[in-house]
Amino acid sequence: MDTFILDKKLIALLLTTLFTGLLAGVFFIWTNAITPGIGKLDDVSYLRSFQNMNRTIINPLFYIVIISPIFLSPLSAYLYKSNHSFMFWAIVGASIFYFLGVFVVTMIGNIPLNILLEKINLSEISVGDAKIMRDKFEVKWNNLHLIRTITSSVSFLLLILACLARTENKIIN
Repeated sequence: MDTFILDKKLIALLLTTLFTGLLAGVFFIWTNAITPGIGKLDDVSYLRSFQNMNRTIINPLFYIVIISPIFLSPLSAYLYKSNHSFMFWAIVGASIFYFLGVFVVTMIGNIPLNILLEKINLSEISVGDAKIMRDKFEVKWNNLHLIRTITSSVSFLLLILACLARTENKIIN
């Protein structure tokens, strides 16, 4: 049995995997339970629920979880650049999927929609205007979120494979 050595390389890889997995889980729950659940609400209640959830999720812990992989994935790839080619490329792939499919989609897609929704005063909105706003928001936000769910899950899977490759030196070289 090999000795388990906890070094800076392993810490970086484990933290990358942890934060990516946490976010993939959050996105999975939103995709499979939260958005379908609030999707059954009337337009004003839907918009109000979304506003409240957006306000609640913006907190320091969430920022740590969503931002950390952006820096830790490339760091992990750099630290493992001389290891198995499979392991290195799995981490690079995870980093690319995360950056493009989570971070970029969030920044250019979901956040602008959230800002648009935040500007709406729901205490003064008409039923017709609520329907128009929901129609502008819901399908587009959910489609963008599905991209984030899939890419964060793929990124997480690649990082798990990298962790397994680290423990098994005979895996794909």
